[in-house]
Amino acid sequence: MEPADLSYTVRRAKGTAAFSIVRENQKPLMASDDSELLFFFEKDLTIELQRLRCDLYFVHSAVLEFAGKALMLVGESGSGKSTTVWALLHHGFRYLSDELAPVDLETLKVCPYPHALCLKNEPPTSYPLPKKTLYTSQTLHVPTENLPAGTTTVPIPLAAIFFLRCHAEASGPSVQPISRAEAGARLLAHALNPLAHPGNGLDGAIEIVRRTAQFKLSTADLPSTCSVVKDTLRGLSGDRCERAL
Repeated sequence: MEPADLSYTVRRAKGTAAFSIVRENQKPLMASDDSELLFFFEKDLTIELQRLRCDLYFVHSAVLEFAGKALMLVGESGSGKSTTVWALLHHGFRYLSDELAPVDLETLKVCPYPHALCLKNEPPTSYPLPKKTLYTSQTLHVPTENLPAGTTTVPIPLAAIFFLRCHAEASGPSVQPISRAEAGARLLAHALNPLAHPGNGLDGAIEIVRRTAQFKLSTADLPSTCSVVKDTLRGLSGDRCERAL
């Protein structure tokens, strides 16, 4: 067996809620509690993955698979991205990631990054959490083996990008196609390693939106939102789908 590319040691300070995270030849990271421990660990791991696979175009995005196609859900913190993912997993979608989308710009396939789904709040009662959900001081984590529809473990062709905006008070969700220029700018703003790619990441963003469909998604109640997303994917024209795939 080959040695691991990354190796971490986690220690808990005796008699306290604090932790330390140690990686070889690196200054220890100190976390005040379990929530901060997971935040610091995932942040460090994400940065190191980008260094190990700088050929991939990393986007801060959730990714799901439906009918053999991948879709990105891109949104600011608080936009309801992870809650929307949790709901979609009950409606025939499969999980690649809730935070990280590593895109191969040559094949336009998204590599899976199936770590535990992280929620900041309890979802609606119609989408209950499993008993094995891990509760920290600030977050809720659903292990991948307890996700409703399972995970995808192979790269999936990217077909569509949804830019999320939460409208809990709206009477219903809405989907609006947007131009490639707007989508490219929005996507670039969520790129994690743009400087590793030509044009400071702009070329990669342009290539992704050139070959996919892009939409603004205003979310409302979750069942209706899931239905709208599913109908949008099914309604992609054959020509546009072929460009995406």
